[in-house]
Amino acid sequence: MTAAQADLQIDRPTVADGAALWRIARDSEVLDLNSSYSYLLWCRDFAATSAVARNDSGEPIGFVTGYVRPDRPGTLLVWQVAVDSAYRGRGLAAALLDGLTARLVAERGLTTVETTITPGNTASERLFTAFAERRGAGLEREVLFDASLFPDGQHDPEVLYRIGPLFPASATPSA
Repeated sequence: MTAAQADLQIDRPTVADGAALWRIARDSEVLDLNSSYSYLLWCRDFAATSAVARNDSGEPIGFVTGYVRPDRPGTLLVWQVAVDSAYRGRGLAAALLDGLTARLVAERGLTTVETTITPGNTASERLFTAFAERRGAGLEREVLFDASLFPDGQHDPEVLYRIGPLFPASATPSA
């Protein structure tokens, strides 16, 4: 943990955090923004598979939202990762992702992380590639949703990143 992360609290989001998560996602100017209602639901229904970072005042400053795939109970699909612009560049996204996955490996036997990234989203590409390297896990990429599948206008393809197998932190294989 870096000095910048020392005052950081990472825990599960609550419904009261939904509005802040929506604002952080909106202000990212990179994420596909969902309705504010969806962030409230996410904080209610998927809090156990999501994480929020709070500053020393308890205010949300970053988040990871995810869910366990119903047909693959060992797989976490990471939906969104965002950090408030005032806190970027401090490793918070990596700390959130590491914290969430460590918790889910221990609690649920998580073995795989999936996410989708649009080509050119360098920050997300680096985040998930570095995550795989830190965990000593394999990384596969394939187009999940081609651009032609999106009905609402111009959209880049969504590339699936599949990372695994994951092991408990004490059992992570050395490189």
